[in-house]
Amino acid sequence: MSPRLEYSRQRGAIGLMAVGTLALALVCMLLVVDSGRLYLEKRKLQNVADMAALEAAGLGGQCTPTNTATDYAKQNATRNGFTVVANDSSRGLVVDCGRLSTNASNIRVFSADASKNEAIRVVATHTLTTSLANGVWNLFKGQALGNTTLTATAVAALAPPVASLTIQSTTIDVDSNKSVILNSLFGGLLGGSLNISAAGWNGLIASDISLLSYLNQLKVDLGLTAVGYSQVLGNTIHVSQLFQSAINVLDPTHTLGATVTIASLQALNVAAGTTQVVLGNVLQVVSGTDVSALAVNVKVFDLIEGFVQLANKTNGLVASFPINLPGLAQITAKVQVLQPPQMSAIGSPAKAIAVGHNPQSGPNRIYVQTAQLRVLLSIGLPVLDSLAPLTNAVTGLVGPLTSTLSSLLQLNLVGVIDGLTCLLGASCTMPDLQILPPPLKIDVALDAANGSSWVTGYSCANPASKTLTTNTTTALATLKVGNIDPSSVFGNSQTPSQIQLLPIKLVDIGTMTCRRLLIFNDCSPRVPSVGGGIALSVDTKVAENANTSVTHTYVSPGLKDIGQQPLYYPYVTTNLVTNLSDTVAGINIQMYGPTPGNSNLLGDVIGGLGSILSNVSSLLIATIKTVLGPLLDTVLNTLLLGLGIDVNQVEVGANLSCHTGRAYLVI
Repeated sequence: MSPRLEYSRQRGAIGLMAVGTLALALVCMLLVVDSGRLYLEKRKLQNVADMAALEAAGLGGQCTPTNTATDYAKQNATRNGFTVVANDSSRGLVVDCGRLSTNASNIRVFSADASKNEAIRVVATHTLTTSLANGVWNLFKGQALGNTTLTATAVAALAPPVASLTIQSTTIDVDSNKSVILNSLFGGLLGGSLNISAAGWNGLIASDISLLSYLNQLKVDLGLTAVGYSQVLGNTIHVSQLFQSAINVLDPTHTLGATVTIASLQALNVAAGTTQVVLGNVLQVVSGTDVSALAVNVKVFDLIEGFVQLANKTNGLVASFPINLPGLAQITAKVQVLQPPQMSAIGSPAKAIAVGHNPQSGPNRIYVQTAQLRVLLSIGLPVLDSLAPLTNAVTGLVGPLTSTLSSLLQLNLVGVIDGLTCLLGASCTMPDLQILPPPLKIDVALDAANGSSWVTGYSCANPASKTLTTNTTTALATLKVGNIDPSSVFGNSQTPSQIQLLPIKLVDIGTMTCRRLLIFNDCSPRVPSVGGGIALSVDTKVAENANTSVTHTYVSPGLKDIGQQPLYYPYVTTNLVTNLSDTVAGINIQMYGPTPGNSNLLGDVIGGLGSILSNVSSLLIATIKTVLGPLLDTVLNTLLLGLGIDVNQVEVGANLSCHTGRAYLVI
């Protein structure tokens, strides 16, 4: 075969290969064009679904009772060039409302539920020609064009609901007398001294401060740069710095130093000393909470009140100071904080009540409480000397006791007590009754436990009728009146001791040995308590049913979003501190026997006088109520309200934002 013929054949083969290569390249090009076209259409469709879902969720769209979610989604799709026309099957937009959950693989799953709008799903469909090449081929064959339906799914939701609780003291109006008590109380708890006027205290009570602004300022003042607030809440901070940051928020230009409110904060700053605390012990922000949820306003007085009590829990001091009231004197007050308050709590109600979590004690709880503290009032002479009704009532015991003892002499108990038959010049022992024996002092101790509230449920199915449910216990207190050793009241604040209560002696039955010489009696010193006596004590519960939680549901329209005025609800209990007459069951008039080593028949005598003394006991109870009621009202309630505790009422404020921040894609 000639070389020329062989070359011709090879040239034909190369031509065929070139044609095949060009055809393959054309097919590949068509595939690339078609794939790119479908990809771009799919991407455009996904953008339409994403934007429609975000707008429907961001505007709080609902599927019932009105289908606003679908309206919002379609309006957004139209603005983005994806118009859905009725009876046009080439374009579709399906909108569903529902909720999110996490499956066993920790993957978010959407569940359709028209009654909920925790999340909104948008499914967009678009039908178009499958392939240009296939379309051309089908045209030559006289067949219909091949179509492909693209589908894009997007699920969007707003940030989860956020709830906040705030517990506050009953609003008080501070006068000059109360300002003196508050100065001594707060100064003693801090370990310094205060001289804030009544106007200054009222200025703190009337002023509000944004919790978000305060935490942001505190981060700046401490030089913290970490995102979020866990670092500022978990750091150990000087109490003086907490006061200074409050000043910086209320007076950013440092030109208001002459105002009573700023001057009061500056005085507290000085009195705080070097005590360091952890702020998170009084302010709770659940991890992951949206920043906007911290825009809660609180009273400046409530804020500094919490700081003072937190400082006292740390330094373990006992505030001790005299109280001077008109007409009364020699009243000494001692106060110690056993547990600081939890003034405000912010978090997700969904996490707080999730299955497997305890809403009262779990890590995601939304929980607030008042402080737990102890108060001891020691009331001495001349206060009690001026209580004529008490003296008169006790003096009324002398008659029946003397008469009874004399009648018992007719039973030939001469060897024991024979004051009427002593022979002239003979030595004999006779009973001697002493009324209100010295040292006369009445101690009043109040052990106030926590009043607390926590979130147990919520509803955001319809933000216009949202609800937040809480359980609340009011502050339980133990009131003791008698003779109390201060060392048994104030021990280590970490492990408080048990209060030891002894009765107050009203009547002491002693004896005197005398020798009668004509009209003169020569008597040896009196021996006290030989025959026992009569004593008084009070040991009762204030708000005895407070340990039973009360359920309350806050509802719209009063239930506002986070950052607005909280909706407060008062939990009222029986007023037992202000009106001691309600504590009849707790007042005990008791008879005590002879002192050890002095046991004799005289002790048996006093032990059998119950029926004779019943009328006198009633008189004593009425007198004690009259005497102590106003005192407890004036002193105890001022101390308690100054520390954010009203034994008779706990006020809990609530806020709920069903949707916070901007919507975001979750699936």
